[in-house]
Amino acid sequence: MEQTVLTQKAIDLLMKLIAIESFSGEEDKTADAIENWFRNFDIPFERIHNNVFAKNKHWDDAKPTLLLNSHHDTVKPNQAYTKDPFHPHIEDGKLYGLGSNDAGGCLVSLIATFTHFYASEDLNHNILMVASMEEENAGKHSLRGLLPSLPKIDVAIVGEPTLMNLAIAEKGLVVLDAVVKGTPSHAAHPNDNNAIYNTIEVLEWFKNYRFDKTSEALGDVKMTVTQINAGNQHNVVPSQVELVIDVRVNDAYTNKDIADLLKAEAPCEIKERGLKLNSSKIDKDHPLVQSGIALGRTTYGSPTLSDQAALTCQSLKLGPGDSTRSHSADEYIYISEIEEGIDLYIKILEGFLAP
Repeated sequence: MEQTVLTQKAIDLLMKLIAIESFSGEEDKTADAIENWFRNFDIPFERIHNNVFAKNKHWDDAKPTLLLNSHHDTVKPNQAYTKDPFHPHIEDGKLYGLGSNDAGGCLVSLIATFTHFYASEDLNHNILMVASMEEENAGKHSLRGLLPSLPKIDVAIVGEPTLMNLAIAEKGLVVLDAVVKGTPSHAAHPNDNNAIYNTIEVLEWFKNYRFDKTSEALGDVKMTVTQINAGNQHNVVPSQVELVIDVRVNDAYTNKDIADLLKAEAPCEIKERGLKLNSSKIDKDHPLVQSGIALGRTTYGSPTLSDQAALTCQSLKLGPGDSTRSHSADEYIYISEIEEGIDLYIKILEGFLAP
């Protein structure tokens, strides 16, 4: 099939996906639509929950495996939308709709690319295409939960909007719950140990704290206090203030390193929610990256999290669209970005998969 026809079919699929509500955990109808794509191209597939995946025709267990992955769940539309989020339509070259940019454009471009290579012989890698669920809420049936049911993966492309530049590293995430304690009392009485006032010094500590290790690709660790909760009556001084801390971790630290460091040094009690979402990277000299560089694509480190965090192999984040549009009102992707995305995916893989 000609690449232009395949590209148009990919755009048609994206419009179908946009028209279907597919919030995390509710992706059954978009999974059906993705199944129909594979049926229409006579490509065998499997489905576990709402994850749909397929192998290239000439799969060889002796070869290493390249994973192509993106997700078909979305966040819920925010209140600032002025357009119907489930009405896909094109205006001035922009395809509007919830999930168009994050990550529908990436997903359909990868599916089209997989279809292009499906019947190719003598590739140096197997190709595994996974359209996954529950990425937005890191649910138990997301890519992380699916991995035990998949073949061993040696390298991956995770489809997220990067303007088709090469995100060769991605920051990890640690979320911490902190507690600042004090003495509870009636507001009318003196209290030199007010937990809310004690929090001022703690907030200054978090604001000014600097991690020593930096990263060439990802820069510094970024730590942000994102939530504060305390008190339930105007005349009662609470016994404690609860904080939530968001830490975006570079590849110079593991998530455990960060948690242990803050527990030892922070002027308050700290407990991590989990340590699974570590940073990700791929060597700049990896043939997959070099194939993209040869086509004029630039490399960078991404501050945003994706399903890369579930992978232990080297992985590259790459896709059409712009991450600054993700989760925004009146989300859109340019049709030209999808066209370019499919073309570049194919050319990058032609350079990488050649025997």
